[in-house]
Amino acid sequence: AGHKVELGLVPFGSIDLTVFGVDLFFATPAVPPAGGELLGVLAFMSQSGSWRVVLDVVLIGMFGGFFIVPLYALVQQRSEPSHLSRVIAGNNILNAVFMVAAAIIAVIMLDRGLSIPQLLLLMAIFNAAVAVYIFGLVPEFLMRFIVWLLVNVGYRLRTRGLGHIPDEGPAVVVCNHVSFMDAVLVMGALPRPARFVMYYKIFRQPLMNIVFRAARAIPIAGIKEDEALMEDAFAKIDAALAEGEIVGIFPEGGLTTDGEIAKFRKGVERILATRPVPVVPMALCGMWESMWSRRDSALARARLPRRFRAHVELRVGAPVSPEEASAEALEAKVRELRGGDR
Repeated sequence: AGHKVELGLVPFGSIDLTVFGVDLFFATPAVPPAGGELLGVLAFMSQSGSWRVVLDVVLIGMFGGFFIVPLYALVQQRSEPSHLSRVIAGNNILNAVFMVAAAIIAVIMLDRGLSIPQLLLLMAIFNAAVAVYIFGLVPEFLMRFIVWLLVNVGYRLRTRGLGHIPDEGPAVVVCNHVSFMDAVLVMGALPRPARFVMYYKIFRQPLMNIVFRAARAIPIAGIKEDEALMEDAFAKIDAALAEGEIVGIFPEGGLTTDGEIAKFRKGVERILATRPVPVVPMALCGMWESMWSRRDSALARARLPRRFRAHVELRVGAPVSPEEASAEALEAKVRELRGGDR
């Protein structure tokens, strides 16, 4: 998980709990061995299909860890230190209540004629239904899963300096803009959720729009294109910072066309004039040679990208105080972080 609480692992665990729970139903024999005697390990393993049962049980345990561990870590991360022990105690009580409830449901179902394989199938279906409800209620989990998949499938990402991201409180992060995937990469790397401001045409890209909406990205347009949308974006940025969130912006105002960092625009200064918060400079390196940058022509981008699974790096610098965070100063910081690595 990159030494951070990775919520994207929670849907991954939940989905696989259902998959292997359903498979366990099909793998478990409907009729127990003749005579009803208990079998030893060797006798059980010698039976047809026993390895599939064992594998399903092991995988249910493993993906249960993927589901549970990030949630426990999240509880500890987002609880006030003064109330942490009480939160953990309350969570343990709730877990005990639901375990007892699950045991009572199992007793009732088995008493009404359900077989153990059918009970396993019912539990897997219940798990799927609850997961769908939770991910609808808290889309951040599912969004992190999609981002985690996209980042880990498409790139080999290395990070440096993530400790500069404040553990709590509002902040603005600024970064150079190289490809259509920049916001996804940065969101996947940051230890805290971030709301990114992005050009409205990128925000509306098919399929990726689902991710951006779930991440509560903020679409913006130039004043000559849509002044109302621009003003709405600045209002949403200020509201997000007032709530203690991280807001990410690409001050160049668009993708680089030559791999170099363009002049930073003054939008960040307008944000800080209304809401003075720390600004964290970041630099993406290696993206110019990767897929979805403007290094190639439109015809070349329509083919299979030449640098699939490219090595890319996110470098994070020390926070800059709002008084010192001019567009020129931030541009210099990002250039220094990136160096000669495009």
